[in-house]
Amino acid sequence: MTVRDILKMGDPRLLRVAQPVTEFDTDALHLLITDMLDTMRAVNGAGLAAPQIGVDLQLVIFGSNDRNPRYPDRPVVPPTVLINPVITPLGDAEESDWEGCLSVPGLRGVVPRWAHIRYTGFDQYGEPIDRTVDGFHARVVQHECDHLIGKLYPMRVRDFAQFGYTEVLFPGIAASEDD
Repeated sequence: MTVRDILKMGDPRLLRVAQPVTEFDTDALHLLITDMLDTMRAVNGAGLAAPQIGVDLQLVIFGSNDRNPRYPDRPVVPPTVLINPVITPLGDAEESDWEGCLSVPGLRGVVPRWAHIRYTGFDQYGEPIDRTVDGFHARVVQHECDHLIGKLYPMRVRDFAQFGYTEVLFPGIAASEDD
């Protein structure tokens, strides 16, 4: 339908705590999800949160049936619409890995995340989702859900020696694929 503009770090709307979705399976919700999917695909995103396009709702989308050119060595994460998510860490183990963000274009940083999580929420029809995941899947979910509480990944970077421009850190990823 429509590719929306993605807000960039510095926009105060990215720092808000998003509101819960209260109505499911509505035309407006389906249109928003379609726009988010179109936007995410247009920029090769691994995921997208509604606040990134200025919509103050607890809604994230992530995954694809294909490998992502921004993360070519990462496994495929199943396409998911996740509304009103709750993340529960399973254990204390963390994993640190590189992340980028459509709202922080051209930069990457090493971010610690829970290694193993359970996430719950609802799909666009109000059907419950309950998954236990680890690895890249867990990282993507945590990254996207951070947007719902007004956090961008640089706020989680612990060592700024591991933060920089994608074109310098990962010369094999074209700048056009990291916007």
